[in-house]
Amino acid sequence: MSDEPVIQIRNLTKIYRDFWGRKKVQALNSLSLEVNKGEVFGLLGPNGSGKTTTMKLLLGLLFPTEGDISILGKPASDVSKNEKIGYLPEESYLYRFLNAEETLDFYGRLFDISAEERKQRTNELIEMVGLQHARRRQLKEYSKGMTRRIGLAQALINNPDLVLLDEPTSGLDPEGSQDMKKLIENLRDQGKTVVMCSHLLADVQDVCDRIAILYGGELKELGRVEDLLKEQHETQFVTSHLDDTAVDEIKAVLDKHGASLKTCGHPTSSLEDLFMKTVQRSKDRPGQRYIPSAESKAPPAESETADSGS
Repeated sequence: MSDEPVIQIRNLTKIYRDFWGRKKVQALNSLSLEVNKGEVFGLLGPNGSGKTTTMKLLLGLLFPTEGDISILGKPASDVSKNEKIGYLPEESYLYRFLNAEETLDFYGRLFDISAEERKQRTNELIEMVGLQHARRRQLKEYSKGMTRRIGLAQALINNPDLVLLDEPTSGLDPEGSQDMKKLIENLRDQGKTVVMCSHLLADVQDVCDRIAILYGGELKELGRVEDLLKEQHETQFVTSHLDDTAVDEIKAVLDKHGASLKTCGHPTSSLEDLFMKTVQRSKDRPGQRYIPSAESKAPPAESETADSGS
């Protein structure tokens, strides 16, 4: 992961209005964040928190009410940027009477990829997502898990620099979820940037470098997963086996009992615990949002009450 931003969002606000132009829903409120090149970034939040709206704004499918978005060095409204973006929606809308080969060839034509390159990319992607055995079966015969796999392959047909994934493990069994997470990690190893939304917090915890938690259209938490989950007010030690007497003694006398200190640091909670605490805190204290620390952009800072006019 580098410090080069692939996505820059500044004071992004989106208000949905009714037919008469009256304010109906404020989906996003002054959202600001960056996603760096080569990282897997998780966008989390309960239903109605603004995740899907953010994705659509990044793709240029919606226009912001206020604020700016830069993606791959271009404004979100510049459709030419989409040539370097792969998108897997929560529900893939694919042609059911095509097989895997025909599907990838079709989408390759939309990107004006040559016949030779389409064939090569099709073979590589079908093997990558594990659909060699079903490459010539019509998609109407695919299970939900197989549909997610071919959907990911379709999102990668143009060899994108940025991949947007909406619920990538939805409908997958545990083995399929593991395979999908490995695929996401492989994309990161290839230098690609991945932004994913998911309600399966364990999956996010396994693969994401950094996460942002939204609530009510506002940014509530932002940082590296291990930093956010670290219990700062506790310290734990993991040593080789000790008897009961040694367990009761402090770190300074470990050498006396022939034990080696293997780890020393802060214990961590689960991402699910962090998510639920953030949501509950947002309900209890409306108007609070994430404020970046002065020392670094990565570690989370203490939430501060936002001005009523923000």
